[in-house]
Amino acid sequence: MPRDNMASLIQRVARQARITFRSPAGPAFGENLHRLQQLLDEVRAEDLHLAPRGPSAAAAAAGGGLPWSGVVPPVSYMHICETESFSMGVFLLRSGACIPLHDHPGMNGMLKVLYGTLRIACMDTLPPAAAAPPPAAAGGPCHRALFRSRQHYTPASPPCLLSPHTDNLHQIDAVDGPAAFLDILAPPYDPQHGRDCHYYRLLEGPAAGAEPAGLPREVWLMETPQAADFWCGGEPYPGPRVCL
Repeated sequence: MPRDNMASLIQRVARQARITFRSPAGPAFGENLHRLQQLLDEVRAEDLHLAPRGPSAAAAAAGGGLPWSGVVPPVSYMHICETESFSMGVFLLRSGACIPLHDHPGMNGMLKVLYGTLRIACMDTLPPAAAAPPPAAAGGPCHRALFRSRQHYTPASPPCLLSPHTDNLHQIDAVDGPAAFLDILAPPYDPQHGRDCHYYRLLEGPAAGAEPAGLPREVWLMETPQAADFWCGGEPYPGPRVCL
């Protein structure tokens, strides 16, 4: 049976996101966040006029991504809307693509899988300790972190949530085919206000995308430049228009 009034669903998500994140320290934040989570959980790929696929080669050919060696970007982004308090868009991952381990300084976030399967590793930053980092740490700033979880998400899964202090670092891998997810970040990245994206790698044990030891556990992370094999192209958003 066709779903009714699809254009209003993503519009209602955007309006609820604006209500929720314009007062993240307010007394109603928890209730508003729960309502936003409920709305986001209803969104499906067809609501945004998306069908399972990887980022299109046409996007790179048209300048939507960097045509390094004629290869389309491993990840593409469809911008939907942005205000001072939040941004919303869709990330599309080619089969086997990975968004490397990165952070969201001082930000809340919500991720809802639209198609495919994602493996998401989540970590928290920990206060500095007197203990020295491992010898392999030479080459970049090091940070202690708590490796909290590593789970698979599908369209049937509830949204993956992050806060300024919980699950704020994560790595996202497409598993067994292309995948896409709707992403809300609040407030948006803004280097001028201390919200720049930083990338990391584990200094000990398996990589974030590999099968981990017992979780949660403390780990050491080293800050690294953006990986040479990761970049994000752009594609036009084909879904219902959002007005704020």
